[in-house]
Amino acid sequence: MIKLPVSVFLALRYSRSRSRSSFTRFISHFVMAGIMLGVMALIIVTSVMNGFENELKTRILGVVPQVTITPQNNEAMANWQQQRAAWEWPRGVNHVSPYVQSEGLVQGRNHMQAVMLQGIYPESEPADSILNQHILVGSLNSLRTGEYRVFLGRPLARQLDVQVGDRVRITSAMGQQYTPLGVMPSQRQFTVAGTFEVGADVDSQMVILHGDDAARLFRYPPSHVTGLRLWLDDAFTAGIITENLQQQMQDSAHRNEFVIDNWQQRFGQLFAAVRMEKGMMMIMLGLIVAVAAFNAVSALVMLIQDKRGDIAVLQTLGLARQKLYQTLLLQGMYSGVVGSFLGLLLGVFISFSLNTMLSLFGVDVFSQGMALPIVMSGWQTFQILCAAIMLTFLATLYPAWRAARMQPAEILRYE
Repeated sequence: MIKLPVSVFLALRYSRSRSRSSFTRFISHFVMAGIMLGVMALIIVTSVMNGFENELKTRILGVVPQVTITPQNNEAMANWQQQRAAWEWPRGVNHVSPYVQSEGLVQGRNHMQAVMLQGIYPESEPADSILNQHILVGSLNSLRTGEYRVFLGRPLARQLDVQVGDRVRITSAMGQQYTPLGVMPSQRQFTVAGTFEVGADVDSQMVILHGDDAARLFRYPPSHVTGLRLWLDDAFTAGIITENLQQQMQDSAHRNEFVIDNWQQRFGQLFAAVRMEKGMMMIMLGLIVAVAAFNAVSALVMLIQDKRGDIAVLQTLGLARQKLYQTLLLQGMYSGVVGSFLGLLLGVFISFSLNTMLSLFGVDVFSQGMALPIVMSGWQTFQILCAAIMLTFLATLYPAWRAARMQPAEILRYE
């Protein structure tokens, strides 16, 4: 038989005692339920928000350049193979490939749309790129130099009213020429070779074509590209990678010859908004946990009033004030600890079953065949659990201290 410390034994006995008044038991159960619901809601909401953030990170940042190295003054880069070999790539860079990129217009049968024209070299692209994984029709390997083929996002193809095999006109101001009739942009007919859909805004804003075809459209010199594109293990380390490369450039003889940018220049505000929304949701739900935790004060005060005689008798029998204080503190934390762990179990279970449960209730959360994204962080879950227990601990400190200082003679005088 396990011998518990006297403070733990008394706290458990009072917590599970049925001799308390029904109202006192109701308040204790109410505190436990409030903390449980708050912890559960925090875990579920943070898991969903983490999922959305991860989807944005994977789908958008898997297509657009994460870090780019381009020459100054928007010039084209020559001998990109030598340039790639000249850099010392920091840890976290898993692939480097050339790219050709500029803004332009794509015209279908009845519509014209402003897009970002991105020229890639299929043989230089990583095999596990997000674009390769979300090709709906065709293959990126069908992009061959001189055949002038393009891949469109499915929403963009639908908007332009074109299908695979149809021709579209692409116009770019990058290769404009001055003629007696004025400035003439560069334009050419391309054949739609396939479609892709990553489930983000880039589906309607980006056109993929072969790098050599894009370079001809932009009237680059032969074997020239816009710059080098870096693929990172973690796109959120782009700032650190950029600083490292800028320091290399300052320390080399090619000072200020290149411009090093990252995705934060274009999509930083979007991710900042998502993080702010996640932070605000955590604050609001955290207040629910805080209110429920501080209701433990009411439950503990009512217990103390209900057990005044027992407290006085224990002191008379020789229970030290420190032990009495520990007993009341543990008893006050009982509801918070049990509620926190119940909320943890329910939150984890519901998070992993959320899509199934919503489907059973007839809630349509599926978009384009994709379920609600759920990413659970063990560290965040641990922080939520610790925060709920800590709030309950802080709420019970003062009432337990006041009760431990009560004089048994004053209590027993009227007993």
